[in-house]
Amino acid sequence: MINGKTAYLKKLTSRMKMQSVDVGKELEGSTPPSVFIGSWNYPKVYAGPMIAPLQGDTTIMDTPESWIPQEKTQEDIIGYRLNLVRGKQLVGIRDLENNFVEKLQEISLASNSIDSEAEFGKKPRGVSFSDEHAPHGPSALIQKFDIDSVKWDHELEKTYYDSDLRASDALMDLHKKEVPFSSMQKAFSVGAMGVGKRRRLVPTRWSITACDSTIADHLLNEVRYYDLIDSHRVYEFSSLNNYYAILLLPLEWQYEWMEAFLHVLGREELIFSDYEENGGKKGYSRVGGCYYTCKMGVLEELARIKKQAGAIVLREAYNGYVPLGVFNVRENVRHAMSQPYHEFEDMKSALNYISTKLKLPMDKFVKQSDLLKELLQSRQTTLDAFIQKRF
Repeated sequence: MINGKTAYLKKLTSRMKMQSVDVGKELEGSTPPSVFIGSWNYPKVYAGPMIAPLQGDTTIMDTPESWIPQEKTQEDIIGYRLNLVRGKQLVGIRDLENNFVEKLQEISLASNSIDSEAEFGKKPRGVSFSDEHAPHGPSALIQKFDIDSVKWDHELEKTYYDSDLRASDALMDLHKKEVPFSSMQKAFSVGAMGVGKRRRLVPTRWSITACDSTIADHLLNEVRYYDLIDSHRVYEFSSLNNYYAILLLPLEWQYEWMEAFLHVLGREELIFSDYEENGGKKGYSRVGGCYYTCKMGVLEELARIKKQAGAIVLREAYNGYVPLGVFNVRENVRHAMSQPYHEFEDMKSALNYISTKLKLPMDKFVKQSDLLKELLQSRQTTLDAFIQKRF
């Protein structure tokens, strides 16, 4: 399944013909703060800062948590990201005492934007789009890099100096203190948390999923002990050419993620899905990082209200959709879960409501599903009867 989704999104991103910022071999600007660590050639990786050719506060360019609440458009977000120039050097993942890596750690722990100067070996070129990480503009090997003095975020600083604290515990401490996810993830990726001898650089794409899944697993351990919700709830939200519907069921934890891409490239109608039963997920999800980031967003709200539920999440992406990274899922799901919900007496009524909001017929989601299909059948409602009666 992941190969099918990966191939589809690779085809989609290959058609992205967007103009990124034009800069020369020397750049003076501001990092939001932002760093990027690639995964190619692991355990040696290309790591470096991302710098905008602008002076002053560029924080908005790498703070995904603010984009949905501030109603930023897809064009706004792409504009921010394609103005970020990626510098890179090849470094070992354990080479944390490297002067260049130490500067990346300074950036990742910063509480605000940092004036920066960079000199590249060649003129930066290209653009990067992915369903895992946010886009960025041109890139090039960096030969010289300097930053102004940095003021560290107080909570991240405490985590950095606590070299006896496991990374998973550090993440949960920061999460409980409402440190933005993007700040935690950057600190994690540059080896600025965890037991001292185990610290290392973690590619950006991997670090995002690691943080999402770690937080989700800890939250699930809490949620398992809470009482079940007493009704069927539907949360929903639309933005950035996506629609999300989250159906919470009065059941012990179980979870299914289904995402449909409708007429994004042409006339295709594709659904990708994955699920877990009460025992949790074994192995890496066949649909990639969005599975974990959605799971974290749902469990975050269940932990807040101290309730347990099963979750079926449906997402539709429409014509005009551009892969912007898994933040798109995380922040839209979080926003959906913060909205007033619709309440229903049974699952069929809840699905009937969701079907009025979807562009794809509900029966196509049901046929693709594993968990939803099983739940319908366990309620002594045959799949054919359900589809024929309502859809």
